[in-house]
Amino acid sequence: MTIRNPLRDHGQRYRPRIACLKKVGYPFTSEMMTTALLRLDYTYRYDRLVILQREDIISWLADRFQVDTQEARSFGSMLVALGYIYPLQDHKRLVIKPDASLYRFQTPYFWPTQQWPVEDTDYAIYLAKRNIRKKGILELHEQEHYNRLHKWMNHKWDFIVMQAKEQYRAAKERKKPDRVVFDCQERAYWVVHRPPPGTVSAMDYGLDRLIDPNADEVTGESLLVKYCATYNSHDPFLSKCLPSNPWLTDDVTYWTLNMPYVEMPTKMRVERWTFSFAELLSDPRGRNDFRLFLKKEFSGENLAFWESCEDLKWGEAATMSEKAEHIYKTFLARGAPRWINIDGKTMEITVKGLKHPHRYVLDAAQTHIYMLMKKDSYGRYQKSPVFKETVKKAICPEEHHFTDAQLEQNAKKRRPSLSPIILRQMEQEQRAKMAATVDITQVMSKLSKQRKEAPPPPCPPPCPPPKK
Repeated sequence: MTIRNPLRDHGQRYRPRIACLKKVGYPFTSEMMTTALLRLDYTYRYDRLVILQREDIISWLADRFQVDTQEARSFGSMLVALGYIYPLQDHKRLVIKPDASLYRFQTPYFWPTQQWPVEDTDYAIYLAKRNIRKKGILELHEQEHYNRLHKWMNHKWDFIVMQAKEQYRAAKERKKPDRVVFDCQERAYWVVHRPPPGTVSAMDYGLDRLIDPNADEVTGESLLVKYCATYNSHDPFLSKCLPSNPWLTDDVTYWTLNMPYVEMPTKMRVERWTFSFAELLSDPRGRNDFRLFLKKEFSGENLAFWESCEDLKWGEAATMSEKAEHIYKTFLARGAPRWINIDGKTMEITVKGLKHPHRYVLDAAQTHIYMLMKKDSYGRYQKSPVFKETVKKAICPEEHHFTDAQLEQNAKKRRPSLSPIILRQMEQEQRAKMAATVDITQVMSKLSKQRKEAPPPPCPPPCPPPKK
């Protein structure tokens, strides 16, 4: 479950890379860097800064790819927009302009094909460093980003300022030409990935995604094969289930051994608890075992909070507000008897939502506690003496072998399950019979006895005499 943030989060989620980056990748750009600098008519300015003009880039592209001038100009503008080439004067306009503007190749470290995650923490360090160098004078959009990140990352702003000061000190030790070059390259990188307002960004990645689009594609077929290989021995239709398959033999021992709150589970059932944390919590018997482990670690309130949130989510609507208030007073309020540890941002979201409670008002806090138990407690549970003792005592039932006569006898004992409507009618009839067996005389004698034992009502005060 994803917790949405009202602020645009560029760093904490995966975002798709546009397809053209693979074509404008390292092989092409590295060749362009080496060949172009050898064959183009370049000049040296600002000491060792290699400066290119518009005609140099367009002529090289037209000659290299055998295209006309207009197409070479469009392709060159795309390279500028993606950050492989950056302008030196008007850095806000990432196009090849029809004038005598100067450009320079970006260092390979800042190429988009490197696919470095564009984290907000890195951008905050860059702005803090720029704020130190400019003595508090930033551009308007940079100042807005700086204030927003300062408010959002207040919990680690000391670390950000420390990193910015360290990078600023290291930069002052470089020679001035190298320092100027790196400052231009770094600024060009952030202009591409954090463009000023009103600038069309070629790195607009589109909608948020919950998976990494840069990772190797995993097809549905491979996921299905992996799932089947994991659960094959646990599916009673694909493999044997011990002691016997109730769908074939009409023997209910399998159901009895796998009841929700059985005293001792089977080995196959305990093995499923190791598949995933969700598998453990979905089994009531496994949840009880995990609760015992958490109590020994003095963190049982985490599972209790998660279960309370589940009860709120799937419980009755009439008691929803009372349940939400009870959960807050028990687990989240200051000085709560079973206080849980969540971060300030999650607490802020939760407290704000509790002003108008609903079923999913505690989803943010519940997800935080769920991930805490999954990443921390679940791994220790699998190595704990509690789990090892459960595995040691788990039952491994022997297979039942039935003859044809026994199977025929079991089939004769088979009875279809009753409809819920019939069960409800039988329950109402049972209640009516119990009410009819009550002795009315005993009820009346008990009521009269209660009236006699009750104190008499107080006498009313006398009325005052009439006035003459």
